[in-house]
Amino acid sequence: MIDNYGFTEFQRQVIAEFRANGGKVGGMFEGWALVLLTTVGARSGLRRTNPLGYLEIDGQPLVVASAMGAPASPAWYHNIRKNPMVTVETGTETYPAIAAIPAGEERDALFAEVVRRDPGFGEYQAKTTRTIPVVTLHRVEPGADRVRGLGDFLVESHDWLRQELTDLRRQLNADPAAIERTPPGLAQELRTHCLTFCEALKEHHTGEELGAFPMLAQRFPALAPALAKLSEEHAVVARLQAEIQRLVDGYRPGESDPAALRAELDRLAAELEAHFAWEERTVVTALNAMGPAPEF
Repeated sequence: MIDNYGFTEFQRQVIAEFRANGGKVGGMFEGWALVLLTTVGARSGLRRTNPLGYLEIDGQPLVVASAMGAPASPAWYHNIRKNPMVTVETGTETYPAIAAIPAGEERDALFAEVVRRDPGFGEYQAKTTRTIPVVTLHRVEPGADRVRGLGDFLVESHDWLRQELTDLRRQLNADPAAIERTPPGLAQELRTHCLTFCEALKEHHTGEELGAFPMLAQRFPALAPALAKLSEEHAVVARLQAEIQRLVDGYRPGESDPAALRAELDRLAAELEAHFAWEERTVVTALNAMGPAPEF
């Protein structure tokens, strides 16, 4: 039986041979398709590299957290539950990726295909009561020539909302005294514009709460705390929206104070920009890994 030190030394030798021979390894791994997966330690924060069996199913690279049927999942799997950003080495290339954890029917279908190709994984599953996870690896591709993903669509939606809010503020800020001199027609235009913006923002956040966020939390457990915080921010933004809508609906040219409305719009703009920026840093890469953007 190999002790922890012996196993670690064995892994080092496999990694060295893999890197020296363009991904080819002899001995017990001869003929296997392997990758080196580098994760960030959930507790240590240090980079950890593991040689793993590698498959591609319908073009999707994946690895399996079998630990040869051990009762507990391997350490690298716990690492990606804390931080899904990984580095993949195939022997011919090295690239950054984000690791996702499919669940339910999707996981079962992938695992069935894994077992069909390599029955040994079915034997590992038979040895343990835990459901062996399948982990899909999604290349993080910078550059304009990559496929436009769901994360890119999110940024485009944010940019549209940013522009709508900018236009709304411009109606008040182009000339601080102008709104005092405007006829009721412009006040109605302001109400209509505000209603359009607020309804679009509400729909955007509702879609995230009911669709995108639960989906991301399931596939990328590390994102769950950040997604919960983003949901809390939605409530703050909703309260600001309601106050702005109240001020706009109650605005009367020549009677109401435009400064109060400008101040609330400025506050909403600052809150939203901070929210959008953090949301984009947090979820865009993961959303892009989920699939392409919708076509309209």
